[in-house]
Amino acid sequence: MSDSSKSLAIVYHSPYGHTAKVAQYIAQGASKLKMTVHSMSIEQIDWELLDQADAIVFGSPTYMGSVSGPFKMFMDSSSKRWKNRDWQGKLAAGFTNSGGLSGDKLSVLQQINLFAMQHGMLWTGLPLMTTGHADTDLNRLSSSLGLMTQSDNAPVEITPPQGDLDTAIWFGEYIAGLIQKMHPN
Repeated sequence: MSDSSKSLAIVYHSPYGHTAKVAQYIAQGASKLKMTVHSMSIEQIDWELLDQADAIVFGSPTYMGSVSGPFKMFMDSSSKRWKNRDWQGKLAAGFTNSGGLSGDKLSVLQQINLFAMQHGMLWTGLPLMTTGHADTDLNRLSSSLGLMTQSDNAPVEITPPQGDLDTAIWFGEYIAGLIQKMHPN
């Protein structure tokens, strides 16, 4: 059973399935706190659900040190909401995935953060200390601005590694907890 008065939307681009997998794990974490979660690919945007959500988590693969072209098109298509301040005051967070350990993921999170700030959203990062650098460790890529995950050049069934997926669950639960603090009733 979920609390239908509080909801989290996760919007992402995932051409190979790895970023979608991370989104699913974020949703799992948020669901632990009985949060209603609406997860959607940018190819199937439900603008009304985004407008009604208490928080939006944005996810893009890291391509050439930037968000993917289709994700940038999604960002640009939100200009009416930007002009009307429809998302002002909503909680926002971001995540990215790439094949490399770095791959310039930080620049993607900064780009998503700036996008959220232009909408007047309230940003939350990933306040989780790293537990190490093995594939099973939480926040093994030591990110603070948002969630970073890494996928080897392998099928989505075996990558990202378990530690990254467990960090995604932690992140989703953390964001759901913040929503509950911001909207206690």
